[in-house]
Amino acid sequence: MLVQDWMTSIVATIEDDDSIMKASKLMKQNRIQHLPVLKEGRLVGIISDRDLKEAQPSKATSLDIHELYYLMEEIKIKSIRSSQLITIAPEATLEKAAALMQKYNISALPVVDAKGELQGIITKGDVFRAFVDISGIHHSELQMGFEVDDRPGSIGEVANIVRTHGGRIVGIFTEYGRAPAGFRHVYIRVKGVKDVDEEDMVKDFMVEEIKRKCKLLYRCHDRVD
Repeated sequence: MLVQDWMTSIVATIEDDDSIMKASKLMKQNRIQHLPVLKEGRLVGIISDRDLKEAQPSKATSLDIHELYYLMEEIKIKSIRSSQLITIAPEATLEKAAALMQKYNISALPVVDAKGELQGIITKGDVFRAFVDISGIHHSELQMGFEVDDRPGSIGEVANIVRTHGGRIVGIFTEYGRAPAGFRHVYIRVKGVKDVDEEDMVKDFMVEEIKRKCKLLYRCHDRVD
């Protein structure tokens, strides 16, 4: 999955010398939480609605509304934006975008091309949307987790058992972080399994067949109402 397939390409921007009042209005008008900051057409930063809230005078202040608006017009974006600018390329993977957000504790990344020109923005919300989409949860409620040998063909063996029972895999993830050495954890979401009773529980004989190949971590049914 590439950033360019999940980013927002039509992006509202703010100038470095604009006021936080203008930025606040732009965010409200466009129903967004982040604004890339430009200076003479060049990307120099990004601000969030949280940055704006922290920069605004406290509600406990004795200033009246006109004085508050005056201060918000006087405070410039360049005085509150971070000097550290983390960006990502359109052809980078969505996983890299998520890893960068986690590493730098940020919730959005400007997307820039090889020339440094702004192409869009990718946010945590976009990452969540992509994760939900590829998980397959909207196509099937049934998910099972397994602990398999870390060797070629181990996932295929489990998938073959699912297929023999009429199932089709609509989502699959693997991870090593919580698995013992020599193993990995696999999570599959399947649909069309014949061996499902009226209470939507997988019948034991299919599970027992899987257990002869690997360790079953769990089975669950997710309902998104």
